[in-house]
Amino acid sequence: MDPINPGSEEYGHDAEGEETRQGRGGTAPAPVRARIVRLVAGELLLTVNPVDGSEIEPCPPGQEPEAPRPRTAKERAEVARAASPPVPPGPAAPELPLLERQEERERLTGILTRGRSARLTGAPGSGRTALLDAVAADCADLAPDGVVRLSGHHRTPTELLHELFTAVRHAPGQRPDRTALLDRIREVGAVVVVDDLEFGGTALDELLTAAPECAFLFAAGPETPAPSAEARVEEVLLAGLGRGAALELLESAVGRSLTDEEANWAGDLWFESEGLPLRFVQAGALLRQRDRLRVSPAEFDAFGALEEAFGPTDPDAAAAVAAAAFDGVEDPDVELREIPLPSLGEGAAPAALLASRLSRSAQAALRFAVALGGEVPHQAHLPALVGDTHADAALGELVACGLLSPVGPRYRLASGVLAQLLAKGYDQETADRAHTVAQHYAWWAAHPSVTPQRAAVESDALLAALSALIPDTGEAAAEHRATAVRLARAAAPAFAAGQHWGAWERTLRAGQEAARLTGEVAEEAYFHHELGVLAICNGNLERARAELEASIGMRGALADKRGTVAGRRALALVADLSGDHVGPVVARSEGPVSPPRGIPALRGPAALPGPAALPGPEPVTAPLSKGPARTSAAAASFPPFPDFADEGPTVVTRPDAVGNVSRPGLKDGILNGARRNLVAVGAGALLVAVLGTVVTLGATSGNGETPATDRITSDSTADGSGTDDAFDDEESTGGDGGDPAETEGAVATDSASPSEPPSGTPSEPTGSSTPSAPSTSGSPSSPATPTATTAPATTTPPPTSTSSGSSHPTSSTPEPSSSSSSPTTSSSPASPDPSTPTPTDSSPPPTAEESTTLGAPSTSETPGTESPA
Repeated sequence: MDPINPGSEEYGHDAEGEETRQGRGGTAPAPVRARIVRLVAGELLLTVNPVDGSEIEPCPPGQEPEAPRPRTAKERAEVARAASPPVPPGPAAPELPLLERQEERERLTGILTRGRSARLTGAPGSGRTALLDAVAADCADLAPDGVVRLSGHHRTPTELLHELFTAVRHAPGQRPDRTALLDRIREVGAVVVVDDLEFGGTALDELLTAAPECAFLFAAGPETPAPSAEARVEEVLLAGLGRGAALELLESAVGRSLTDEEANWAGDLWFESEGLPLRFVQAGALLRQRDRLRVSPAEFDAFGALEEAFGPTDPDAAAAVAAAAFDGVEDPDVELREIPLPSLGEGAAPAALLASRLSRSAQAALRFAVALGGEVPHQAHLPALVGDTHADAALGELVACGLLSPVGPRYRLASGVLAQLLAKGYDQETADRAHTVAQHYAWWAAHPSVTPQRAAVESDALLAALSALIPDTGEAAAEHRATAVRLARAAAPAFAAGQHWGAWERTLRAGQEAARLTGEVAEEAYFHHELGVLAICNGNLERARAELEASIGMRGALADKRGTVAGRRALALVADLSGDHVGPVVARSEGPVSPPRGIPALRGPAALPGPAALPGPEPVTAPLSKGPARTSAAAASFPPFPDFADEGPTVVTRPDAVGNVSRPGLKDGILNGARRNLVAVGAGALLVAVLGTVVTLGATSGNGETPATDRITSDSTADGSGTDDAFDDEESTGGDGGDPAETEGAVATDSASPSEPPSGTPSEPTGSSTPSAPSTSGSPSSPATPTATTAPATTTPPPTSTSSGSSHPTSSTPEPSSSSSSPTTSSSPASPDPSTPTPTDSSPPPTAEESTTLGAPSTSETPGTESPA
């Protein structure tokens, strides 16, 4: 192979791989897909979308989830295992007996057996969790739904009810609303053990009332509010151990018998700590560490290579060596050192001394716990945080020393440990450590391989990281708050999908505050949107409206179309749920407003609108066969359109039309309802189209080049099947075809001067004019569609015939013929003014057949009578 050209294309090894390794080629990694989860919250379908914001809508038909069913015994055991803290890796902690608790144990078991509830009150470190474990084991087969272990740390009554429902009912993807939750909890019969309860009074009464078939066992501290007087909860106090029990517990923790010096030291410790079991567990860890310091193998003692390479020595092996040395067994490999006993103060507050003798990974884990306010990350995260692949074993060291205590499915610093470590300077660089934890969790929570349930377990550590970064005011405050925004953005959808909505709300509020401080408007709008969706799910519509309006305003300013659409959909759902529908618009009375827009109501659906119905600056007179003249205002008196469902008037105003006067011709012509306005607009569009057709045909007719096409014959007339109801009483005057210029002059003259009242009878032709023949149709003609042949007749009305050069004025507008539905009815030309000279008509006189078609009155009309309009 050529060293200059290492790639060989003839064997398929081209330069693509080398370019990829150097970062110059190759395909980019596939983007991480967003994790979208759908939940049914009550009657709503919640789609958790981490990109644009969650969407919520009524649950569509056919997508309703199945009814919840009771869990089997195997499923309940799996839920209980997931709710318990994991077994830490590393050397196992010594088994400690439950001493001097038999009386309390039997009493609590008896109370639960009778179906009543009890409250165990004791100081932190008095052994409440160990006693609850023993009582839960005694009541395993007492209730049909078994024993349910819950954690009350940072939990509300509603959250505990939802966790209880999830523990005993199989309902994946469902979160019932308040009403459905209470209905289903009433059917649950279980022994519910709640540790670390933080509320009492009416809140505790609410929890007890919601589950009447359950027997509750609470464990709380002395500072927790007491139950109300109406609550039937028996109080059981848990005191400290006696001197003998305390010494026995200490020997069990050390794994050997105590010397006289150690026994005297333990007696002083018992008096100082009031017999709290936690203090003797930690004292046992101090004695184990002392034994390891006194005893060291000779081959590894010189340089400490064993501890450097493999970590701390097994405490059980060191205790066995120490016990053998104390019993007088001579071993050349064992060297006993003089290590004094801890002082009484160190025994009462042993956290700092215990931490100083732990491995470096355990000490680093403690510092991270102090930075998080006592919350300890899961053991799987310690290697990434500490930077040691074996750092997960540090959790076992901390548990064995009594520095950690279980809280639900995880661990946190034991009572008093945080204050003791802070006093020894463990709070240095807490902001940087919290920032490191936040960066790690921001990547981890957004990873698609992390299930929402796993993220919900780490909710307290995540919230602790957020709480530590937001109030930071140091030099890196801006960077820390930006990381807090990313963490909240990644964790909030996971908490929502995991149905840990208490942590979801706290995360959203923390993220919104961090985004406000950093000026990230887009992220702040996202948190407002999520808070609005959460408020909808909880039934708080007023808060939902406020949050969604704030989100829509911010996203509108940022031109975020997708986010704005999601917010408007959620806001529309709020309006539907609250019943705030937009009613009829009422005109304001502060001042004059512009008139409402509309067109006069047309009569009958069969009527084709004509010029008589059009509004104008002045009324246009239309001649009738009998009766007074009809103006355009009369068109508004026609019957309106058929009734519609919406009866409320729709008022449309123009903001700049203050003080306008109502438009002539529109009086009493407003169509009520939105749909009526739509019909009116369609009718107006039809009128415009008809008038446009009339004007176009009038402009193109009568050019004199093709005289034959300017005449109307009987073959080109419309079918006389009926007439328009609105013009049954109208007639048209016959005559020869006029010149287009003459016709236009007649129309202009009529529009300039008021028209004369129509005569009572049809005009009679005189002189040499051809008499009009009766129409051949025996009934009123129906509307007909104009054709190209009849079009010239609409624009060329015949002038009045004269005899011996004398002219006789007739009606101002020719009467429509039997085919009144043709475009002839859409124009109303007036007769020419006598003072205006009439041009000579060069067209030949119409024949008798043409006169019959154009000007003959209908045989169905009787002179002297008027057809009903």
